[in-house]
Amino acid sequence: MKIVGKINTLVFVAPSNIHGKGVFSKQRITARKKIGELSGMLISKQAARKKVKEQPAIHMVELWNGKALDCSEFRNELAFINHSCKPNCYMRNINNLVEFYALRSSKKNEEITCNYG
Repeated sequence: MKIVGKINTLVFVAPSNIHGKGVFSKQRITARKKIGELSGMLISKQAARKKVKEQPAIHMVELWNGKALDCSEFRNELAFINHSCKPNCYMRNINNLVEFYALRSSKKNEEITCNYG
């Protein structure tokens, strides 16, 4: 099943100092604002874990309901949000959606980061 996430904030993907590519805001983001939803293919958690073992770099989020959102082939810009121990956003799972919200206000062109832990 294809999940098409909506992005509520203007963003762009560019080289990151954290890792490879990252997501950056084209505008100032206010605290608690919904940044958007991740796009991907809904697959079983078992299939996701097998795929992660087979591929060195993959975009995958395990959900609470035994499913996973595979963003390795069908994705939007939010798949490039990098991990940080001092993030400016957080991730929330609702049913099969993976949503990102701003933890604090951030500046235009600031990289959007999340603590995946």
